[in-house]
Amino acid sequence: MIKKILGITLFLISAAALFGADLKAKDVTAKAAAQDSIENSIAYLEKTAPTISIAAEKRAVYIFMASLYEQMNQFDDAQRAYAVAAGIAAGDAEGMPKKSNEQLVLDAVRCALSAGDAATADSYLNSAVRNSKNEKVQAHIKLYNQWSELCKANTVEDLQEPVVMLQTYLKLDSMKSVHSTVLLTLWYITGDENYSKQITTNFPASTEAAIVRGDIQLLPTPFWFFVPKSGEVELGTGTFAKETTTASSSATKTTTETKAPAATASTKPAKLQLGLFRTESNANLLKEELVKKGFAPYITKETRASGTTYYIVLVNEDSTNSVAEKLRSAGYECYVVD
Repeated sequence: MIKKILGITLFLISAAALFGADLKAKDVTAKAAAQDSIENSIAYLEKTAPTISIAAEKRAVYIFMASLYEQMNQFDDAQRAYAVAAGIAAGDAEGMPKKSNEQLVLDAVRCALSAGDAATADSYLNSAVRNSKNEKVQAHIKLYNQWSELCKANTVEDLQEPVVMLQTYLKLDSMKSVHSTVLLTLWYITGDENYSKQITTNFPASTEAAIVRGDIQLLPTPFWFFVPKSGEVELGTGTFAKETTTASSSATKTTTETKAPAATASTKPAKLQLGLFRTESNANLLKEELVKKGFAPYITKETRASGTTYYIVLVNEDSTNSVAEKLRSAGYECYVVD
């Protein structure tokens, strides 16, 4: 009888270890950050996250994993990870950034739009988050609704209604929290410098002002790159940030919030990634534009564990390491990949 009880006890201990009952998010994310590449960090998190049994810890790990996906422009994977985190009924884990489930839903919406998936974005926007009592959350819902309409636009005529709505938002106090992003959106699709002047005058320290000045760039995601435009914007010629930039709830952000592990040194020429698309035709459009600017882009195809196939636009760095600088000077953000 004693041996039987001992056997059951050992089994329970083994099961607890197997399913990660004692894993803490701060320890898991620290181990992920210690990996020798961001790809290995993500692989470790994908394997570990489902085994964590404590809800708050699992939620925090999925949030961290989603942020890494977003840094890598894997927007489909990012939106799914944010959605999983939002669906876990738990609070914030100790020692981890605080985020409400409403914020996580909005993160999922942003990533779905960055992937050009307006249908999925709409499904999130029409979830329980629409009943939020938080004014800032409601402001982002309204903004993202218009981003979704822009994402669906095929012609300049399709822009008319979203533009009118965005212009109306600039007059509403309830939308003040997203005014800089609204202005950026209007400037980007109309090319009207009055909007850029309002950004640099009223929000000089904002990410949006940095974009207008040319200090950082919008990545060529389907939403920002392929939305129809009624006018062309004229970017400033600032000193570009050395941090990788990506879309965020305020249009873009520098990815200093979650540091990716440094890549190991290599003697092979660096590859610079400029875009990641789910459709080959969109990748070809970016490739053709780069060719016209004098670059030598090429496209590789990659199928992720999720089953989604991506078309990746790349340019090789040269021996002088000047290609990245030339790309940024031409208005294209890029980053080194293996």
